[in-house]
Amino acid sequence: MIFAPMHIAKDFHPSNLKKSKLKWFLGIGVLGILLLFPYALTFLGLMQTKQSDKISKLASEKIKGINFVAPPSPFKENPFREVLEHHIEWVSVIPYAFTPKNKALVKYNQTDWQWWGETREGVRHTIQLAHQNGLKVMLKPQVYIPGAWTGTLRFQSEAEWKSWEADYKKYILDMAILSSEYKVEMFCLGTEFSASVKERLPFWLGLIQDIRSIYSGKLIYSANWDHYQETPFWDRLDYIGISAYFPLTEEVHPEKEVLMKAWKPWLESMKSFSKKLGKKIIFTEFGYLSVPGAAGKTWELEQKIDQLPMDQTAQELAYEALFLQFWEQEFWGGGFVWKWFPEGQGHEGYPDKDYTPQGKKAGLVLKNWYQKQ
Repeated sequence: MIFAPMHIAKDFHPSNLKKSKLKWFLGIGVLGILLLFPYALTFLGLMQTKQSDKISKLASEKIKGINFVAPPSPFKENPFREVLEHHIEWVSVIPYAFTPKNKALVKYNQTDWQWWGETREGVRHTIQLAHQNGLKVMLKPQVYIPGAWTGTLRFQSEAEWKSWEADYKKYILDMAILSSEYKVEMFCLGTEFSASVKERLPFWLGLIQDIRSIYSGKLIYSANWDHYQETPFWDRLDYIGISAYFPLTEEVHPEKEVLMKAWKPWLESMKSFSKKLGKKIIFTEFGYLSVPGAAGKTWELEQKIDQLPMDQTAQELAYEALFLQFWEQEFWGGGFVWKWFPEGQGHEGYPDKDYTPQGKKAGLVLKNWYQKQ
């Protein structure tokens, strides 16, 4: 047996051999990383681009929605079959609450006299059924004041304001909890409180904070068309929401071109406002009555609707002009048509003249635009 000198034999100790191999592998590894690094960067860049494209696509998609009337009684069949036939993808569920005129209170979930669809049971069932049919949901709790409008809601004393706000907060947070529980995609915290949001701002800021602590989905508010620029808390929300009943013309039978031209100043104003705030605009409500002059002051037409004839063409042209002007606008995130009667339930007695596009020429316009990608 031949023995190597001690200084050489030391290098052949098993532990040193392992170290040598380790150094060799580390060297090869570093070299490999250096050689492959540019390719890794390219791969990561492609992955990021794909992810960015996906996010961009989601951001550019329009909300193809309807405001779904809460029905007086439970559904007999699946009411969303007709909805899906029109390529609708979102439904706004509306559990009304009530504030008697000049009374500082908010009543809701009154199972003894309210419609089934407005109760917690009805809301839960509607949301679950919508989700089962592949639809996304915006929960839009609203307050109805008989003989008055929420936009002019005011009280004489601080005590009255505090009483109403306590009731409203309970109502909204109850709906926010329900939205969180059933994974509702969007929540609307109020509709058309034009005076209140300016005069009682601390209440609304606190309410938004309370909702955020309960609900993690998208948050929106529905401002009336003539007050959206004065709403002071858009920076706290995900979208700018507008009840889009912009009066376009007093002509009884305007041509489509007249309507499109009338939209331009409103459109440019909204585009500028959206850019300034860095948020998309969603029409939380939009629609037209099926009567002559449908594109005018719709709130005045409502007051005399029993005196007006049915006019599907006026409604149809108003729909078409709106979509032609807004569909390709990046700042416009789509919207929710006012309104849709499930199984024909919940109308005020004149569905042929009402806002619904169901069974009308406007329904075909809606279907045509909503099937676009």
